[in-house]
Amino acid sequence: MLIESRRRAYLSAMQVVNWLPRTELPFAAPSRPELLEPLEPLVVAPSALAVVVDAPVEPVVKPTERVKIEVPRPSQGSTRTGAKPVAEAEVAPVVAKVAPVPPPRFALQLLRAGRCLLLVELPTGETFQTRDPAYLLLKDMLRAAGLPDSPQIVGEPVRWPLLVRGSMDQGPEAARDFVQGFLSVRLEEAPCVCLWLVGLPAVRFAGEANAESFNRELQVEGLGCVWALPGLELLMEEPQRKAEVWQAMRRLMARWKESNE
Repeated sequence: MLIESRRRAYLSAMQVVNWLPRTELPFAAPSRPELLEPLEPLVVAPSALAVVVDAPVEPVVKPTERVKIEVPRPSQGSTRTGAKPVAEAEVAPVVAKVAPVPPPRFALQLLRAGRCLLLVELPTGETFQTRDPAYLLLKDMLRAAGLPDSPQIVGEPVRWPLLVRGSMDQGPEAARDFVQGFLSVRLEEAPCVCLWLVGLPAVRFAGEANAESFNRELQVEGLGCVWALPGLELLMEEPQRKAEVWQAMRRLMARWKESNE
């Protein structure tokens, strides 16, 4: 504990003139009552305040100093004529960057069975082999439809994207235009009564539809009547879909049967 004389010596060294303890200190001198009285607020006379407010403020310039005059300088991008102040310059709109859409990836094979053309998704991306499970399923579907079960391959597979590198647009719209253009040329060479679109890529980029259109007959401009079907791989993974395919096939079978008679 500090005695009063040592406490005051410490306060004087810290240049503390007036102070009040938070608690009662032992061996401390009694507090002076005038220090406990609240201070009166400072009131400025209205007339004096008006004089202070109305008085113009003049810059004080020392005799030995020169007044610096700021000269506005044009920015690097401004010109002598037509330049706008920085505060009035038009703010360029912020354009949000749109992430580029990756090109779709698929492989399609065009086949002919009787008077029907089949655009079939290649499950592995490679040309069908005679013992491929997907190809054997396709042969079963053709026999059930009353069509030749040994379809003829028409041209090379349609693979997308066309280029691995390059700046050419290979997005979904470009893929659709390419597939539909390819089919239009083939249909001009040899018309058909019905075009089968087997697999989601064929339905999407040739029929401009989606998976909800499976087992439905669609009319596509430039391609005529098309039939949207699930992919061969999907039919093998979900055999219950075959019943829906068979029901839709029975409704459309008259189209190619009449052409064969």
